[in-house]
Amino acid sequence: MAKELAITDDILLSKILHIRNQKVMIDRDLAELYGVPTKRLNEQVKRNKKRFPFDFMFQLTKAEKDEVVAECDHLKTLKYSPSLPYVFTEHGAVMLASILNSDRAIEVNVRIVKLFNAMREVMRTNQQLLLKLEKIDKHLLQHGHILKEHNGEIEALFELIDELRQEKGLPQEPRQPIGFKTDTTKK
Repeated sequence: MAKELAITDDILLSKILHIRNQKVMIDRDLAELYGVPTKRLNEQVKRNKKRFPFDFMFQLTKAEKDEVVAECDHLKTLKYSPSLPYVFTEHGAVMLASILNSDRAIEVNVRIVKLFNAMREVMRTNQQLLLKLEKIDKHLLQHGHILKEHNGEIEALFELIDELRQEKGLPQEPRQPIGFKTDTTKK
């Protein structure tokens, strides 16, 4: 590859959308990254339909398109497009690179796959951290060996856990108050 592409990880990250509980990239962004017109990209997809099952690619609904246009500044012009765009999962993006078969598509695709892998690793690490903190929480609740002066710090830690759970869309369990129980807080 003769020339390094000026596509940063931040640019790639900005083009990853969260739709239907999946991380996807829209056809227009992938076409731009791969250096082909969106029309050509979609023609290749139609010619190779068997390579793109539903878990690799799907078409947005009108409501999803409207939401994407409202949230993503760089996709504002989609508002005027009469067609509904397609989105591709990580596997769909890999398949696209194989059917487009250009050096640029392959190079960009390698970067996209590495970015998806890095994102998965961050999520896995966050999940492990949440599990460890939950284990500590349960241990402390079971044993009640908490010094009164640490209650505020520990409560702040569990509020952070709850915020992380909300960000990740994980269910929140009701939590018993921690610390020393007075007659009014005993249950």
